[in-house]
Amino acid sequence: MSVTAAEAFPWCYNVSSDVGVTRRVVLTADGDGLSLASDPSGAVNFLDMVNNLQGDYGRGYYIEMSIGTPGQKVNILVDTGSSNFAVAAAPHPFITHYFDAALSGTYQSSGRTVAVRYTQGNWEGELGTDRVSIPNGPNGTATINIAAILSSEGFFLPGVNWQGILGLAYPMLARPDSSVVPFFNSLVQQLGIPDIFSLQMCGAGISASSTADPPGGSLIMGGIEPTLYQGSVWYTPIVEEWYFQVEVLKLEVGDQNLDLDCREYNMDKAIVDSGTTLLRLPVNVFNAVVEAITRSSLIQDFSSGFWDGSKLACWMKGETPWRFFPKLSIYLRATNTSQSFRITILPKLYIQPITDVDGTLDCFRFGLSSSANGLVIGATVMEGFYVVFDRAQRRLGFALSSCAVSGGEALSEVAGPFSAADVAANCSWAPPKEPFMWVISYALMAVCAVVLIMLLLLLVLPCRRNRSGEITDESSLVRHRIK
Repeated sequence: MSVTAAEAFPWCYNVSSDVGVTRRVVLTADGDGLSLASDPSGAVNFLDMVNNLQGDYGRGYYIEMSIGTPGQKVNILVDTGSSNFAVAAAPHPFITHYFDAALSGTYQSSGRTVAVRYTQGNWEGELGTDRVSIPNGPNGTATINIAAILSSEGFFLPGVNWQGILGLAYPMLARPDSSVVPFFNSLVQQLGIPDIFSLQMCGAGISASSTADPPGGSLIMGGIEPTLYQGSVWYTPIVEEWYFQVEVLKLEVGDQNLDLDCREYNMDKAIVDSGTTLLRLPVNVFNAVVEAITRSSLIQDFSSGFWDGSKLACWMKGETPWRFFPKLSIYLRATNTSQSFRITILPKLYIQPITDVDGTLDCFRFGLSSSANGLVIGATVMEGFYVVFDRAQRRLGFALSSCAVSGGEALSEVAGPFSAADVAANCSWAPPKEPFMWVISYALMAVCAVVLIMLLLLLVLPCRRNRSGEITDESSLVRHRIK
């Protein structure tokens, strides 16, 4: 989550063509360095990982894990926008069960406290370690840094079926500091799997009124599963290893280029975050998108409340609004930096069905929102694609997801390459490096010291008196301080 938690809605094909067949694979590299399934002699079983996620874009996508000795089963939210592995370790009214550290013979507390605040919600707890395995994940058990959540506010939500969060981003985001090795880093180090994972989220276009909770997607740890996508995987560089930060070059609404300076799209960052529900855009970009949609939409005088998320748009049951809205396209810089490629979502992904109001209406919400902390490619977009987080080669890949289909219609598109000659050579904002932050800290400390010395000198020097011999208000630091 942009240090964020998730929100709500589900469905997915069984995309495996080998149903009921166990296919053992090893990981090999193709010409582009991809980790792929190959021959039947290895120890990684990607088909066991297919459909290992449940949930949808509103409630979040989660995976079952076993923590401790003996193992305690919990569901953990998959979040590529944070780096802590945290699990409820105390009762909460919105969760059905929690990890009881006292019942685990292998849990070890570090004695350190930790607190994390997300875009939505926050929690506090203690750091420790324990043994963790994933029933539908890589073979083996790893010792993982765990934050045992003891109190929270706005983090666990009504109707969610998860009891913790799996932060898959880089150590720089880990709390309380980067010495806390994140979950996936530990998995790579201890189980020897390649430093790559891929994610398919299959809740595209599904109504929130569905009470079922079918398999919601797949988290493939250690490589990619070819049955989960169609066509080619298009790669964009990871600009900075904290969040999964990418470089957005431009946005189009239908065939309208927003024609903004590319730095506007990346201020203060552009990231890919499975823990964020919507496509979040910097304020200027969001306003430009809404204006462009309004111009091209076949519906005039739409309520402003629909665009800002405070109101729903409803039609008579069976009447769908998607034909009234344009496609949305995001251009990302390609690994060949003089080129770009385009990922496109159809209206069914961002005009999202929600629970009906009175049985006679179908209501929808706008799957975009404005953001004060940068552009976030959340579940609204990710549900259209199979996303490859190739950490080893510092790149993110996008391919058409096998489950992003509704009524026989693909809900997303990938196209390229396109020339990037018309945009700046560098559109990104990058976070200051830690050494640079230390320099700033020392400089501020020096300034504070100088100011303190000046204040002390003013206090000890004789006070300037006026002609009547009284201390003036202007010369009295003490008086001003009391005020």
